[in-house]
Amino acid sequence: MQTADPSGYERRGGGVGRKLAILAGLVALGFAGFAVALMITPGNSIQIRLGSSSSSQSATSSQSTASTTNSGGARQPWVAAAPGRVEPRSGQIRLGAPAPGKVEVVAVVINDRVAEGEVLIQLEDKEARARLSAAEAEAAARKRERDAQPITSGRESVSKAEDAVFSAERAVNSARLELDDAIAANRRSPGNTGPVTAARRRLADAKERLRQEQASFASAHAKANVPSPNRLEAALIAARAEVTLAESLLDKTRIRAPIAGKVLQVNAKVGELVAPSPELPLVVMGDVSVMRVRAEVDEADAAKIKLGQRVFVRNNAYPGRDFEGKVVEIAPSLAFPKMGSRGSRRPTDVEVMEVVVDLDGTVPLLPGMRVDAFFRN
Repeated sequence: MQTADPSGYERRGGGVGRKLAILAGLVALGFAGFAVALMITPGNSIQIRLGSSSSSQSATSSQSTASTTNSGGARQPWVAAAPGRVEPRSGQIRLGAPAPGKVEVVAVVINDRVAEGEVLIQLEDKEARARLSAAEAEAAARKRERDAQPITSGRESVSKAEDAVFSAERAVNSARLELDDAIAANRRSPGNTGPVTAARRRLADAKERLRQEQASFASAHAKANVPSPNRLEAALIAARAEVTLAESLLDKTRIRAPIAGKVLQVNAKVGELVAPSPELPLVVMGDVSVMRVRAEVDEADAAKIKLGQRVFVRNNAYPGRDFEGKVVEIAPSLAFPKMGSRGSRRPTDVEVMEVVVDLDGTVPLLPGMRVDAFFRN
């Protein structure tokens, strides 16, 4: 008669028991983990996290509008969000050299406030000045030759108007150079703005006189049966055109501020050789009296954006702060995104609508900063 081996039974029974115990422990740990991962968030939102994946389900009482919460706990409903970039009201104006040359004067530094028409960079102008002097001398000689002969009958009023326009143009050029010198002197020794103010007034008066003389010339030239100029009169007209061309070349040696604003970047140094290059501006400036955000709204949200709509923007440099503004411009068509590199475009890529938001008041945001714009209901 065979008897059971107790040791073998214990080995088999003990192995099964241990397996059941381990399985029960794993089940218990799973339920405990599920209970810990079940969290109720503010706004009646339940989030269930299992492992590294997550899902969320939000319950709203009356609408499915997205919402966020500010530092005070108040709900801020918004209907669309878009990436954006901060810029001055004028945009960033990139000024380069209109012609090749050597930098002779850098008149401004970063953060300088400049007036419209002020010289920022001056290139070497010896050649341009020499050409202007030669052209003016030739024009004066041609005028003496014309005045020595009778004027063609019927062209008296036209010749008189031509002389007046030429004289007014010289006055404007002289007044502009005088203003340049006055502003440069004031930058070297700030405090006395009298000469600058007087020079601005003389330039404005000279421009107004030129406008009036050009109107008189147009009226005289528009009369019927005005005869063509004779040879001497034609030579004078050509010589004066050379003066105008020489003045234009001289003015290209001066890079001026197109608007009043602040200098944001200066990339020029005295003695450098520069040439026209849109990729490397010598000066970047803009009107920072009002800061803007240029946002790119996805095509799916385009119908939710309206002029005057309130917007708040956020930037990682100012956590917890919202900067308010309103929509002032909406692009009439969609375009490719510009906010950062998206790599090669695919047929599934969406196009975006460019929206401009004026920010309220004075904000610490800097031109070029990236922000997230949230458009309210």
